[in-house]
Order: sequence, then structure tokens, then C-alpha cells
Amino acid sequence: MLIMSSNSLRVRKQKGITLVEVLVALLVLSIGLVGLAALQLNGLRFNHSAFLRTQSTVFAYDIIDSMRANRDQARGGGYNVAIGSKPSAVDCSSGCSTSQLASSEINDWKTNLALRLPQGEGSITDIAVGSTRVVLVTIQWQEDRGEISGTQSLTVEAEI
Repeated sequence: MLIMSSNSLRVRKQKGITLVEVLVALLVLSIGLVGLAALQLNGLRFNHSAFLRTQSTVFAYDIIDSMRANRDQARGGGYNVAIGSKPSAVDCSSGCSTSQLASSEINDWKTNLALRLPQGEGSITDIAVGSTRVVLVTIQWQEDRGEISGTQSLTVEAEI
């Protein structure tokens, strides 16, 4: 007859974790990290879109301020420009007339739009509303970031 000691019948208590538990934890962690990466990507996309909209707002108010400084030309239609057209460059370093100044400012504005915004373009239209003159500044650019794609535009209306 075999006699077994009491020590050999005891089941050892498990200490630590198993490989299966480690793999499950890694799977859960990796799914969470993929979700965080997707959130980061969307955040960057929307941040860039907001940046372009802010840039276009700055450009719109910049040309409106220039028009208010050269009010006679602005009220006379000297700043009117359509999308796709660009006045000729004028060098005003040694002085120029108010109409040449308007052409120079529009040329600089259109150049900055093209450089700073993707396929950036702009138009300026002034209209008479009663006894006041109102200017509509429209800026367009291209967005190509996922859900936000196509031509985006911003229109600012201001009294000059």
C-alpha cells in the first residue's frame, strides 16, 4: 500500500497571471489605443479646417480695413474684383494715386490668398443700400480632408 504524505496532496495556489490573461489585456489596450489614434486624427482634421476659416476671416477684414483707409476709391468701385481676375501689379514704393493704391492692395490681397489658402480666391463687390455703401468680401478655398471636402467659402458684409 502506498502511503502519501499530506504535502503531496495539497494543490499549490496559483501566483501571478497567465499568458491568456496577458494577451486579453493587450488586446483591450490595443483597441483603446486605436480609438485614441482615430480621435487624434479627427481632431487634427477639424483643427486644420478651423485654421483655414480663421485665415480667411483675417484676410477678409484686412482688405476691408484697406478699403476704409482708401474710402473714395472703395465707394467708387475701385476695389471691385471678381473671382478669377487679378489686377496688374503696381509699385507704390515711390508714391502712387489712390486708384493705383487700390490695384496694388487688391493684387497683394489676391496673392496672399493664393499663397496661404489651398487654391484660395476672393471677390469684392460693393452695393448701395440706401445712402450707405456695403461691401461683400467673399473668400473661397479647397478642403480635401475626409468629410470636409470641396469648395468652402466665407462671405463678410461690411459698411464702408
